[in-house]
Amino acid sequence: MIARWLVAVATVSLPAAAAAQDPPLLASLFNDHAVLQRDRPITVWGHANPGETVSVALSGARVSARADMRGAWQAQLPPLPAGGPYVLSAQAGAVTQQVSDVLVGDVYLCGGQSNMEFPARQSTGAWGGLAPKPEPMLRFAHVEHDSAAAPRDDLSKPAPWRIVDSSSVGDASAVCFYMARSLQHDLKIPVGFVDSDWGGTTIQSWITAPSLATLPDYADGAASLALLAKDPAAARAAEARRGEAWWRRNDPRWVATRRWSDPAFDDAAWPTLALAGSWRDAGVPALAAFDGVVWLRKTVDLSAEQAAAADRLLLGPIDAHDTVWINGRWTGSNGVNWFWRDYAVPQGAFHAGRNVIAIRVLGGGGPTGQPDNRQIKLKDGTAISLAGPWSYQLGAALKGKPPSAPWEVPASLATLNNGMIAPIARYGFRLAAWYQGESNVGDAKGYAALLPLLMHDWRRQTNDPALPFLVAQLATLGTPATAPGESGWADMRDVQAKAVRADPHAGLAVTFDLGDRYDIHPTQKMIVGERLARAARVVAYGRSVTPGGPEVTAVARSGADLAVTFRNVSAGLRTYGAAQAIGFETCTATACRYVLGTVAGDRIVLAGANGPDVTRVRYAWADAPYVNLYNTDDLPAVPFEWPVTP
Repeated sequence: MIARWLVAVATVSLPAAAAAQDPPLLASLFNDHAVLQRDRPITVWGHANPGETVSVALSGARVSARADMRGAWQAQLPPLPAGGPYVLSAQAGAVTQQVSDVLVGDVYLCGGQSNMEFPARQSTGAWGGLAPKPEPMLRFAHVEHDSAAAPRDDLSKPAPWRIVDSSSVGDASAVCFYMARSLQHDLKIPVGFVDSDWGGTTIQSWITAPSLATLPDYADGAASLALLAKDPAAARAAEARRGEAWWRRNDPRWVATRRWSDPAFDDAAWPTLALAGSWRDAGVPALAAFDGVVWLRKTVDLSAEQAAAADRLLLGPIDAHDTVWINGRWTGSNGVNWFWRDYAVPQGAFHAGRNVIAIRVLGGGGPTGQPDNRQIKLKDGTAISLAGPWSYQLGAALKGKPPSAPWEVPASLATLNNGMIAPIARYGFRLAAWYQGESNVGDAKGYAALLPLLMHDWRRQTNDPALPFLVAQLATLGTPATAPGESGWADMRDVQAKAVRADPHAGLAVTFDLGDRYDIHPTQKMIVGERLARAARVVAYGRSVTPGGPEVTAVARSGADLAVTFRNVSAGLRTYGAAQAIGFETCTATACRYVLGTVAGDRIVLAGANGPDVTRVRYAWADAPYVNLYNTDDLPAVPFEWPVTP
């Protein structure tokens, strides 16, 4: 059977007439070159006519299912060992769909934000060639960005499976590819990986709404999202009221300016502004150093056909918070200054003739993109430009953080789970890998609740309560510390490590030594992927190898010294570039100070550090730590903050 994997297989297609007329029976992740999960029942699903019986066949097994009133159906094929290639077929009435060159092996799900989305073609070493020859046993699929108010049964956009070769691999998630390649070369079976990621997004976007609703901070937002799925107009109206309540409390000019979103308001006396970069650079003295509220208005004439076809309102990035109205109807709000605004146009918001778009901006720069970024997108993909001057007027010199709509990416609640995880969760996965957290820095306490919730959610959705879950810890970013201090990045790394430590089916890959303190997107993704693969060998495959770098297990008083004990030391601890370990701090209730450490087997001895007021020890506690402690497998010690044992 293994020899057959290396043979190119002709694709069996639908007849031309049927292909043109009949929609697919199978969900979109079931397509040519797919990899299915071995050694467990294979769940297959899709859509047919309501009430139709669907027959599914694979490798001599045939099962059937009946489509429900919505046309949704699901069947379960018996387990298969690693092998292939096979043809997966589905038949309902006169319609047949065949998916060819299907392999059975292990399938990995990779998720997160931009460091997981980062493409392999931009990774260190890619210029030398990532796949000099095709690897037919290694395949991948990429889930396109999609944000949805409610869980989808299927992906809204195709996710074709691709065989890894020189022409395809550059598009793959670099971290996911390097992890999968490392494991496939060990396992010698087919491996497929699916990456579902979106740069800049928060973890809240990837957790289901019912789970988020169990946390007080997210209960109202989850309820608002549920209302959006049932009644978009009511949800937008409720969100508009919530936002205006904040403005009423905080904006001293709210009474005077609240009518400025009304299309009937006469703005003829307002000056105009060419929006090409920050308003600070517009040559307007009043805006040169202004930090506060600026209103923008633009009139656009549309035909009846254009108004009916208007689908999205694109505004580019806005610094920092904006609220948008179309003809007086609240349309959306967002508070992430670098994120490109892409608002769904409410049904009937535009009409034939004169239309007014109003934007209230709170920030220090306003729309910072180029004029061509601003347009009305029609359903056929064409666009109506909103370039040219906008009327503007200054509001209050105000600072603050108004609420944003809980469904607006990148800080949405649950919408990416709905659009990019729920549609594929039934597919069958051997493990999940997660690289995210940069967008949640500053809320480590919240992340401590959210990361375990995400892990629980994905396991529940995949119907695998012991699904191995791998976490890539945050890399280095920012100015190196010259004295002990607080660090939001260190807080997040600690939360990630503790979540993994508390979970018997989780593994951690330390990445701070591979980071780039000048770039939030370090390019050394191969080692990150290989470290995730190393953790996978332990938590997913039960191998007896050291899963990662040294992890603290105790900090104890030893005479005048403190002794820090580690696990995962392999054949021992070692220091690079010096005889002593750097990056350790001893802390009292009020302050921390640097101390040097000496290797002693599986311990680091902090000589003379046992002061009576020392309560905890920290290691690598900085946004961009400089440290030199590794084990003999060349894996860095995990950053930590740990109490001193009395």
